[in-house]
Amino acid sequence: MAKGILGKKIGMTQVFSEAGRLIPVTVVEAGPCMVVQIKTEDKEGYSAVQLGFAEKKAKRTNKPMQGHFAKAGVKPLRFLREIRISPEEADQYKVGEAVDVSLFKEGELVDVVGQAKGKGFAGVIKKYNFGRGPMAHGSKYHRGVGSLGAAGVGRVFKGRKLPGRMGGHRVTVQGLEIVKVDPEKNLLLIKGAVPGRNGAFVQVKKSVKIRN
Repeated sequence: MAKGILGKKIGMTQVFSEAGRLIPVTVVEAGPCMVVQIKTEDKEGYSAVQLGFAEKKAKRTNKPMQGHFAKAGVKPLRFLREIRISPEEADQYKVGEAVDVSLFKEGELVDVVGQAKGKGFAGVIKKYNFGRGPMAHGSKYHRGVGSLGAAGVGRVFKGRKLPGRMGGHRVTVQGLEIVKVDPEKNLLLIKGAVPGRNGAFVQVKKSVKIRN
């Protein structure tokens, strides 16, 4: 079965291994998720299972989505994402059933998808780690962008690193190890940092990265 679950980032802490080694971990409240829809190649053109997480009030759900959830026999959910599966795996899921952290085991590698923290408008020094200009001898170009391109071209080349919005984009961190699975509290302890602020929704799925 393709492994994937939705959850909420709780925050970071640290645990000790059996050998006494300190391990920094991110605590993720993962599931239980509800199977809202199963997509097949015959109907949608690809195979996937749509999971939902975190209940919300029906009055805050629009009419089309209320019908979508009612068809699946589940309550309205805030966070919906698809997990791609093979056509043979579609029979292993049923609409309306729950998916929990028991899918994963300690020591497995996972990829975590989330939205990076938004940091607002930033200059090139903060955003791209540019070096600053001279700070003395009459210079007034301390934190500027610098030369924008070749002389005589009359335009800025595409891809030029310039000031702009920093953060707030979709990020995938690959190859993170699951340190502990707590089925009773629906928690995953994942080694290292995952994208997003505390309380943000994340998607945890089986890693495509091969362990060295």
